Amino acid sequence: MPRVLPERLATISDTLLRGAGVPAEEAAIVTRHVIDANLAGHDSHGIIQIPTYIERVEKGHIVPGAPWKIVQESAATTVVDGHWGFGYVVNERAMLHTIEKAETANVAAATVFRQGHIGRLASYPIMAAKRGMIALITADSGRGPKHVAPFGGREKRLGTNPIAIAMPSDLDGPFFVDMATSAVAAGKIKLAIARGQQIPQGWIIDSEGRATTDPMDFESGGPLLTLGGTEGYKGYGLSAMIEVFSGILTGLGHGVEPTGRHNDGCFMAVFKVSAFRDLATFRAEVTEFARYLKQTQPAEGFEEVFYPGEIEHRNAEVRAREGVEVEDATWNALKALADRFGLADTLAL
Repeated sequence: MPRVLPERLATISDTLLRGAGVPAEEAAIVTRHVIDANLAGHDSHGIIQIPTYIERVEKGHIVPGAPWKIVQESAATTVVDGHWGFGYVVNERAMLHTIEKAETANVAAATVFRQGHIGRLASYPIMAAKRGMIALITADSGRGPKHVAPFGGREKRLGTNPIAIAMPSDLDGPFFVDMATSAVAAGKIKLAIARGQQIPQGWIIDSEGRATTDPMDFESGGPLLTLGGTEGYKGYGLSAMIEVFSGILTGLGHGVEPTGRHNDGCFMAVFKVSAFRDLATFRAEVTEFARYLKQTQPAEGFEEVFYPGEIEHRNAEVRAREGVEVEDATWNALKALADRFGLADTLAL
């Protein structure tokens, strides 16, 4: 399993995307998001996704250069049709637009539909936190293929339905939470398969509803479980609400329409902190709160307490220096694409 510096991974991603016909500006945006995911330690949303995105481009499921259209708007709200463009491109632009609205309206929100996979959710509210704003985002795959069983069930009826929230602070790293409402993101199951690893009990059940640690049972129809273990009804309830925000409010609907096309619907909201509190005071108090949490005495089996988002920040510092481990299956898929596009020599793959 090679260890690769992020700069080289970025070159590989960008070159392969452009080799597949993706415009340079869009290839750069997609690459930035996937490599940031690798740096944060979320390899399930990193370079492993590039072969999938290229496959979707070739099938017409993702449309490079797609128009970005506002179909409904008010002073504080926006509805965006991404016309099947890259989710990273569509959603980043929607978040920037919502941040600009919040500068004037103090609170702004948007829904986005018909776009590809948007990757690691935290990327978007962190954009607002850097501008002195609080932001949240929820996502759902609309009527695309589902992966999660409702609490007590054994059929795939829900998406992984993640939510992310970020706050401005004076910490070295961003203060945020980014979590699926399933026990784990589907990409982590696929990562375990690619690495030939077993998974913890409580992540999935098999198609008959039995506990399993074999990730291949997911490929055979077994669903992900909802967040919460024996209290999984809590994750289930949160997931259902996110599906309403990101599936029904966006107009994508619920259930499954078996087209096989990934369709991320998103709801996002941005709050201008200075409309509620002095921004500098707020940032200082969030920082003080994080340090207060870190001063907690660790329980047995733990060495320290982290503030939300700290582990990702530390991962990024280490991986920027030492590189990112890329599983052989992903590395071989990247090499195969480089060969097919005539780029193997250029990328030294």
